[in-house]
Amino acid sequence: MTKEDIVVVAVDGSEASHNAVRWAANTANKRGIPLRLASSYTMPQFLYAEGMVPPQELFDDLQSETMEKIDQARVIAHEIAPGIKIGHTIAEGSPIDMLLEMSKDVTMIVMGSRGLGGLSGMVMGSVSAAVVSHAECPVVVVRDDNPVQEATKYGPVVVGVDGSDVSQRATEIAFAEADARNCELVTVHTWMDMQVQASLAGLSAAQLQWEEVEREQIEMLSERLAPMTEKYPNVEVRKVITRDRPVRALVENSEGAQLLVVGSHGRGGFKGMLLGSTSRALLQSAPCPMMVVRPIDS
Repeated sequence: MTKEDIVVVAVDGSEASHNAVRWAANTANKRGIPLRLASSYTMPQFLYAEGMVPPQELFDDLQSETMEKIDQARVIAHEIAPGIKIGHTIAEGSPIDMLLEMSKDVTMIVMGSRGLGGLSGMVMGSVSAAVVSHAECPVVVVRDDNPVQEATKYGPVVVGVDGSDVSQRATEIAFAEADARNCELVTVHTWMDMQVQASLAGLSAAQLQWEEVEREQIEMLSERLAPMTEKYPNVEVRKVITRDRPVRALVENSEGAQLLVVGSHGRGGFKGMLLGSTSRALLQSAPCPMMVVRPIDS
């Protein structure tokens, strides 16, 4: 099924949601596609008792409150991108169900890391965690400490590359994002696999080993990127090969970025795992909005 080229952003009135709306509006504007504001409401649990029918006034009040959040989000979006087309969706029921259903048909879903129901100090809320783990399109998580500013509106797109199939898909999406935004793409590849003895006698030989492995890794990365650099000749690519742990390297290289793109789980992940340790850790610590890309067949 062909997906509709549109950015969907979850709206709930929280500060993280407002940041998500700003980022989504900026993205829709740069890509020249519409923005859809999505929100939901639920009936109080006690009204689900057998035989009880909620009064129409309650439906009207809940819909009115939800529409107020949509209208507020529309104003915020137009402050960032006055010319974009904006639609909206309001659904009764779980926001998770609403967003997962929408994920089947849209380009991407953008959401705040935690909403109004989140506990203080909690970085990932239950809704964002569920949508990231199960959505059928890429999901961008924007924390309340990831504001859209002049410095980050024009920063690079950063992608983690590890050779896995889902990393390859993430790389393809990152190239498309960098091309649409007319910005630099930073590809980050880390390697911690070699065990080198650091004795005084072995330091010189160890350094030669590291240099040889680094040359091999650079060649491998260039080969992996070649089809994409050919497809997107206008994207300026900076390759970062580092002997470091993936989380630390990606956090460091994402400072000032407008987007970090990662696969849901990499080469070390178990088959069937929804989120790997790297993507989970980055959702807590990335200094910019982060897109999680899941395998097509999962």
